[in-house]
Amino acid sequence: MKKIALVLACLLAYMPLLAWAQGSTPAVAAAIEELVAANRILAAQGILPGYGHISIRHPQNPNRYFISRSLAPELVTAGDIVELDLDSVPVSSSTPRLYLERFIHGEIYKIRPDINAVVHNHTPTVISFGIGSTPLKPVFHMAAFFLDGIPIWDYRDFGTANGALVDTPARGAGLAEALADRPVVLMRNHGVTVVGSTVPMVVGRSITLELNAEIQSQALARGDEIVYLEQDEESPGSAFDRSWDLWLRQLEAAQDD
Repeated sequence: MKKIALVLACLLAYMPLLAWAQGSTPAVAAAIEELVAANRILAAQGILPGYGHISIRHPQNPNRYFISRSLAPELVTAGDIVELDLDSVPVSSSTPRLYLERFIHGEIYKIRPDINAVVHNHTPTVISFGIGSTPLKPVFHMAAFFLDGIPIWDYRDFGTANGALVDTPARGAGLAEALADRPVVLMRNHGVTVVGSTVPMVVGRSITLELNAEIQSQALARGDEIVYLEQDEESPGSAFDRSWDLWLRQLEAAQDD
């Protein structure tokens, strides 16, 4: 309750910036608190070091989502969170500068009602699997969530004049189509987008994906014949709830120092 009260206080302090705060509910306040924590955790874990972003679907309106204004994730506070519709248009008229690639989030939420959280990041070892021909495959049990493989979205399908960013609704829709029903989509020469039904799940998947890429890369560098993970379904720990509790405590400890 103390945390929720702090979040609500921050929201009230930013009323000119966040007009939607006038209709805030405990569920919305809790979602924003979780989103802020996720930004900080992913930054601390090296997944969002200065760039990248995470969003959460509105807990009471599936046609809207919350995301930070354009800001380094480690600096995000409740007052930086904005509300967008699924066209990635701000609900409030007094909205600050937004992430150019916010269309990643809105377009995925449009076609994936099962998804409530989205992360876009540029972790280096994962990127390395988006520039070559070697597929990124699960090598340990916590990575079972992408047993069905990872598709690759190629920006070149939209031409190269405007670079590799997903900075238009059309590119966002193309990325969402490439993702299809999978939990991860690699982005050629760019990064990766990870989705999940909860914030702890998408945070855990993002961290695990980079760890898996590091382990696989080490084995490939040794010239090993890799035994990839084989099982029929995700492992019981795939929701990452236990890890989420640890990351929250680590975050609180760091803030107390």
